[in-house]
Amino acid sequence: MSLRICILETDILRPELVDQYQGYGRMFEQLFAKQPLAAEFSVYNVVEGNYPPDSEHFDAYLVTGSKADSFGSDPWIQTLKAYLLDRYQRGHKLLGICFGHQLLALLLGGKTERAEQGWGVGVHNYRIASQPQWMDPPLDNLQLLISHQDQVTRLPENATLLATSDFCPNAAYHIEDQVLCFQGHPEFIHDYSRALLELRQQHLGEQVYQSGVESLQHPQQGNAVAEWMMRFVAQGKEAKA
Repeated sequence: MSLRICILETDILRPELVDQYQGYGRMFEQLFAKQPLAAEFSVYNVVEGNYPPDSEHFDAYLVTGSKADSFGSDPWIQTLKAYLLDRYQRGHKLLGICFGHQLLALLLGGKTERAEQGWGVGVHNYRIASQPQWMDPPLDNLQLLISHQDQVTRLPENATLLATSDFCPNAAYHIEDQVLCFQGHPEFIHDYSRALLELRQQHLGEQVYQSGVESLQHPQQGNAVAEWMMRFVAQGKEAKA
């Protein structure tokens, strides 16, 4: 049985990157295509005001990363927050990555803000703080590609911490069997991160840029996170079928 995932795309890539990478929705489709659990995807760019019709049924809604701030006042962000709160109250499963991770934490009672730690870029290492059954394959540590200057500084009260580091204490969490979020980018590949670093070199500063570039010699485990996300969505579905 194939899972149906709605990808709510919250960014438009820079013109220099569009030809090769298209968008975050496409990156996620490519990532999930490698997973053992079958899934089909519909991508809607919410920055442009696109949402699925109410008649469409999905097993989960995935909120992508974005250059925007989750605590921003942009009208499209306010529309997305209202939409996600409605989905949450209806009991739908929600997945969040980077901006999505921060937005869902904020929406559900946590706190998100510009981090005093500054920019996080390149490959980052996290300690696994909790490992539910659906986190298969199991890992003690997790390496993911990252690109963020905002962080979740307080989790929602009912959230369980899944991954942490000194730089990013609230790096992943879940809320029961309904919400699953990661600060890192499982959909990124090294070449995309390298391209982002090049484009942002002046903005990041030489020290952060060089550290990020050097970190790209290390592997990342986005495939494991993608499998966790699919297993999280699939749990309980078999019983309902």
